[in-house]
Amino acid sequence: MAPLGNIPFAPPADAAALAIRPERARDIVAREALLDACFGVDRQQRTCQRLRDGRAPAEGLSFSAIRNRRLIGTVRLWHVNAGGVPALLLGPLAVDPSCRGSGFGAALVRHALAAAEARGHSAVILLGDAPYYGRFGFSTGTTGELSLPGQFERDRLLGLELREGALDGAWGMIVPTGKLAPQPKPRIAARGRKLAGAAA
Repeated sequence: MAPLGNIPFAPPADAAALAIRPERARDIVAREALLDACFGVDRQQRTCQRLRDGRAPAEGLSFSAIRNRRLIGTVRLWHVNAGGVPALLLGPLAVDPSCRGSGFGAALVRHALAAAEARGHSAVILLGDAPYYGRFGFSTGTTGELSLPGQFERDRLLGLELREGALDGAWGMIVPTGKLAPQPKPRIAARGRKLAGAAA
């Protein structure tokens, strides 16, 4: 596969107004609202969510797109084992409906892939539309022997080799391998212990 730098790319029409940066804790509420708006409140039931449940995204590979101080896009990548081959899962990718067609989604994908390549990752897979992701080099050519833990359309399971031959021999189920996500501390229990201590 050609290096990412050789893939033709047209920057967003108003690229000067867009900033892509690492995701921050204060982005979470806006990110979740954006994902609900783009994919519906039942998005947690989607097949690829099984690969993200309870896991933390790959280090340094969660990005927010900011325009006029507002989060208008998000993308994250996750560690998976793709039929015996270490890889990343890209998604979900979301852009505010008011910004569709501006090239911001493509800018997010390109930024995320470049960051993954810079960190030494060798392959990325996703479940998405081939006509859209094909421009970045994704195809079904390397995923024909792979499966997902749930129903999926075969022609939407796409792969991209950041290093030539990285997905050679990939066969079987794609499973999550990332670190477990930190669990939120139960505030009620903690408050109860504090009150009990004060009364003792």
